[in-house]
Amino acid sequence: MTTALRAIPRAPGRLPLVGHAIPLLHRPLDFVQSLPSTGDLVRVDLGTLPVYFVTNADLTHDLLVTKSRHMEKGRFFTRARILIGDSLPTAPAHIHRPHRRLMQPAFHRERIAEYARVMADRARAMADAWTPGRSIPLDEELARFSVSTLAATMFSTDISRPAVEAVLRDVPVLLKTAMFRTVTPKLLDRLPIPANRKFDQAAVRLRKVIDDVIAAYREHDDSEVNDLLSLLLAARDSDTGEALTDREVRDELVAILFAGTETTASTLSWTFHELAAHPEVEHRLLDEIRSVVGDRPISFEDVPKLKYTDRVVREVSRMHSVPLLMRRVATPVELGGTELPVGTEIAFSLYALHRDPRLYEAPERFDPDRWLPERSQDRPRESYIPFGSGNRKCIGDGFAWTEIVITLATVLARWRLEPLPGHSVREVASAVAHPDRLPMRPVPRTAAA
Repeated sequence: MTTALRAIPRAPGRLPLVGHAIPLLHRPLDFVQSLPSTGDLVRVDLGTLPVYFVTNADLTHDLLVTKSRHMEKGRFFTRARILIGDSLPTAPAHIHRPHRRLMQPAFHRERIAEYARVMADRARAMADAWTPGRSIPLDEELARFSVSTLAATMFSTDISRPAVEAVLRDVPVLLKTAMFRTVTPKLLDRLPIPANRKFDQAAVRLRKVIDDVIAAYREHDDSEVNDLLSLLLAARDSDTGEALTDREVRDELVAILFAGTETTASTLSWTFHELAAHPEVEHRLLDEIRSVVGDRPISFEDVPKLKYTDRVVREVSRMHSVPLLMRRVATPVELGGTELPVGTEIAFSLYALHRDPRLYEAPERFDPDRWLPERSQDRPRESYIPFGSGNRKCIGDGFAWTEIVITLATVLARWRLEPLPGHSVREVASAVAHPDRLPMRPVPRTAAA
């Protein structure tokens, strides 16, 4: 027997007209973590729009995998379409399937191995630029590193600088306002408030600079260039022989920049923060890096050998995940014993899922060894999905993981990063949960170890 929508419990704290928008805007991480105590499927009102949150691993798996054919991308991604068009994160199924098939070769293992050399070079350059004992805003440093490294693999060096500067300027603006646009009524998009003006201006600038880069590629037509943009421009569908249009390529590149930069920078920032608080973990990590890599630069082939490093990154990405994602019902479907009609908005939080005490003992504790096989084998696979799951899983997961491990190994071999006395780090929700500010002081490894 199925349940009607009206019987689904509503989250506490709803206010007239605005619904639950205030707690979602002001304390989103606490709010999404509170929802499982209300039920497995919980109604949350964004203004007058009802959104139904799934709050356990089984229903999240149904939403993303088992019953994904009944779903399309929801409000979060619809509101992003002004920026990234019908790219992989927002495209309907009939566009998503051929585009993903066409783009997948750019993220195959052999390509990531080529990108890894760029990642290692840029990580060394970043570490070389630091001065012993001089405080650095590490979160800003890693954001710039993530953007410039991604741009260097996307665009050839000689024409990438304008794109890098545009991304450094505009992507943070877009990420900062993404949550606001998701949880507020669409009517507010038309109001000339600062958040809307900044979002629209940044979107226009970023699309324009990528259009200019694509036009320059077309003009140069350099067959020797082997970056991501060249691969996308040259790709042909194996069934139809069709290529992506320049606009489609632009939208895919902007989507990669939008989705890929903050995730990598945030994971790296939190890792250095946790290592400073847990020196025993840092010592084990450093021992492994020295054992596997030695004194030479890290290579792509080293990455799968760094088992403990992998567990550390898993634990960081578990603790600091994506706060909010959405789907919309495209064809009627039953979910959790409830019949959902077409148009129903459904939300889920990887952040809340990965901190669910029903799945993880002491979920607030940083414990890389919870990923040892003997401790994790009974945990359901769907309990940990930092890059999503199913046919919409992030196409760049291997790229991001490789960059994070390579950067960690490169920096840790040279520096120990100390927190500044008296500074406490606060977790902030955006596209992912990131630190508000992370000033740290680099200490040469020879003097610290």
